[in-house]
Amino acid sequence: MATPERSRPHPGPEEGVRHGRLSARPVDVTPQHAVPLEPGLHRLGGRALFHVPAAPAAGGPCPLAVVLHGAGGTAEQALEWLLPQAGDLGVLLLAPQAVSTTWDVIVGGYGADVSRIDAALEEAFSMAAGGVGAVAVAGFSDGASYALSLGLANGDLFQAVLAFSPGFMAPMIRHGRPRIFVSHGVSDRVLPVDRCGRRLVPELRESGYEVTYEEFRGGHQVPPQTVAAAVRWWIGGSSH
Repeated sequence: MATPERSRPHPGPEEGVRHGRLSARPVDVTPQHAVPLEPGLHRLGGRALFHVPAAPAAGGPCPLAVVLHGAGGTAEQALEWLLPQAGDLGVLLLAPQAVSTTWDVIVGGYGADVSRIDAALEEAFSMAAGGVGAVAVAGFSDGASYALSLGLANGDLFQAVLAFSPGFMAPMIRHGRPRIFVSHGVSDRVLPVDRCGRRLVPELRESGYEVTYEEFRGGHQVPPQTVAAAVRWWIGGSSH
């Protein structure tokens, strides 16, 4: 499994929280300093939930996914749709709660939520007893739009983006080339597929990103089989 670079980025004067840049990075955890976490749900200081699987991933550091809820949603709801699939594969899940009813870039610009996610990542990375390997960002609806936006701006942290029914993407700065999974319901009345998924995917491909795109029968939702396919896609390709 590929491991993200361990050094912190050295952003220029134009790069920072207000531009969607995250500075947290996984740290190497030596065996003598490793403190195993109890499996289950941990509430972090920066208003985020951190789920530790009962059976950690075998063969090295655990993969970690940052999971972003939709507008008006909660961190608990974000965990619900990814937990069954990720738990079986030994994936750490970090679900932050937006400061407002949705993510900062949608209500006024990058800032408070980027800082909150960065602080939660710092805490999660320091708590992961066996270290963290591949890192992804995932989200549904507004959370998917935010996942795409943060993922493209922080491709030197996130190897993959899992975007379930996104509406847009708004990266101010782009780093790295994360792999991208996008899904959308063909009967979505909240974020219609023609204006959203079918528009975003060609734009991403034209920009040189590797994109896997799946449409499904249904509306504005996250079907379990789609989540399962996305997680297998991420974990299966994390060593490439």
